[in-house]
Amino acid sequence: MKRIKHIVTVLVLLVSSITFAQVKFEAKVSKTKLGINERLRVDFEMNQDGDNFNPPSFSNFTVVGGPNQSVSKSWVNGVSQFKKTYSYFLAPKSQGNFTLSQATIEIDGELYKTSPIKISVTSAVSKPKDGNNADYVASENIHLVAEVSKANPYLNEAITVIYKLYVSTETGVSNWREINSPKYSDFWSQNIDIKGLKIQNGTYKGEPYRYVILRKTVLYPQKTGKLEIEPLSLDLTVDVPTNRRDIFGGRLMTQVHKTVSAGERTITVKPLPEKGRPDDFTGAVGDFNFKVTSSKTELKASESLNLEVKVTGNGNLKLFELPKVVLPSSLEVYEPEHNENVKTNLNGMQGEISDNYTVVPQYKGKYPIPSISFTYFDVKTETYKRISSDEIVVDVTQGPNNIATTPPNATSGPNKQPVVLNKDHFAFIKTNTNLEPIVASHFFKTKLFWGSVIVPFLLIPLAMVFRKQKAVRDADVTGNKIRKADKLAKRYLSEAKKALNNKDAFYVALEKALHNYLKAKLHIETSELSKDRIQELLLDKGVESSVITDFTSILESCELARYTPSTQETMQQDFNKAAGTISLIDKQIR
Repeated sequence: MKRIKHIVTVLVLLVSSITFAQVKFEAKVSKTKLGINERLRVDFEMNQDGDNFNPPSFSNFTVVGGPNQSVSKSWVNGVSQFKKTYSYFLAPKSQGNFTLSQATIEIDGELYKTSPIKISVTSAVSKPKDGNNADYVASENIHLVAEVSKANPYLNEAITVIYKLYVSTETGVSNWREINSPKYSDFWSQNIDIKGLKIQNGTYKGEPYRYVILRKTVLYPQKTGKLEIEPLSLDLTVDVPTNRRDIFGGRLMTQVHKTVSAGERTITVKPLPEKGRPDDFTGAVGDFNFKVTSSKTELKASESLNLEVKVTGNGNLKLFELPKVVLPSSLEVYEPEHNENVKTNLNGMQGEISDNYTVVPQYKGKYPIPSISFTYFDVKTETYKRISSDEIVVDVTQGPNNIATTPPNATSGPNKQPVVLNKDHFAFIKTNTNLEPIVASHFFKTKLFWGSVIVPFLLIPLAMVFRKQKAVRDADVTGNKIRKADKLAKRYLSEAKKALNNKDAFYVALEKALHNYLKAKLHIETSELSKDRIQELLLDKGVESSVITDFTSILESCELARYTPSTQETMQQDFNKAAGTISLIDKQIR
């Protein structure tokens, strides 16, 4: 009996150890069916610690939070239990049925995979109007608005779209990023640079709100009829007050992720009126001045002059052609050089465009450059206007006489007549010379001669010492990397350090320094500086994930600091962290 009891005890212990040793790695989701305006939480849980965790691609979702990692250990009935979890928060990109593919992890040299999970995304669901519900509170207190300057413009008339993010005084935004950006496919468009987000006070539907202007865009419609301005969509991290309070009585906040959209806007573009439209109208719309000038009105044959046709003013300067000049056939004209000096602001394009012609007369005589006309549509008076230049007479004082069958003032064209030259065609060219001999100078055996011979020999020892020191320095790979990294950090962060006493100027300078550093190291443009793109490029360059996370967190701090107060100590910490992170990246980057 005693022997049987021992056997049973051994079996129980054996089964318990086998059960405990069994590895579990599984994926769990907060829901399998959700609306496109809802969030999905995915947890990857394991009962033993592992390495090389690889999540699925989440290609049909946007990762709005995570990965968050949690580890717990406990003892139950004398048995140790371990649980490690990687959590992600996802926002669906579109409606449909999708599959979350497998995640993988390595535990004790074995590869484990989760099971695929099917997710159904439906149209937007209505959320309960519950004042205690954080999602509802966020939706009621955050609004993205697109303000269009004119809903019924003419073709090629400038309009502006200003995107404003309104935030109630009781809530806050700690992070934001663009999800969908309008493409303006039926417009010529240009974004206006915004130097730092400035918080302003205003009203939304009669209620007091704070707002920031996120984007300003100038549009020139290129088609008539109803045109759609696509919506701008943002993913926000919103700070929402709760009913809980801290030990000092202050209200505690909770964070929720919220997607907001400016919504589509439709404008109706009017065609330019047919009545009174000139035959030479080329599409200029705005308010312009026009002139034709010549750099010379008197010159010799074979010399050149510059003829400039220029339009200045406010309107669609880059979207029409300048009128062409028609000159007498005895004036040789080269293809014009087109120049633009145009700036775009909220009033549209302003500046000047010009065509510069190089003109070379061939014969002696007086040649009139006929008047040139420029027509445009004035949106203020809704009428077509014409501006004509004055006639310019070019007087060629010296040169061969033109005995061509074509009259001197005939204009150039396809029916140009052949030119008959006389024997004095080159008579104006001087053929007499006035040459003088050059006196030779003696250089041999002078002080300069001996100096240029001896000095190179004296410099050889110095060059050898310098070369030896350079070889030692070049061999110090680690030291070189450190010196280069510190130099870069100081160079890019010098402006931020000067502004440590001014919060707004400091964070603007710090963000600019980080962006300039990335542009220099990764050879990318400002438009490519998204969080995902930065992570991808730095990983490809061999930079550690923890360093990349620190770098992106500093960028986020620069954005958040504009909405939240910061102390001198916080700014100094952010500066030190930025300098250290740049130094680490430069040491690790390949």
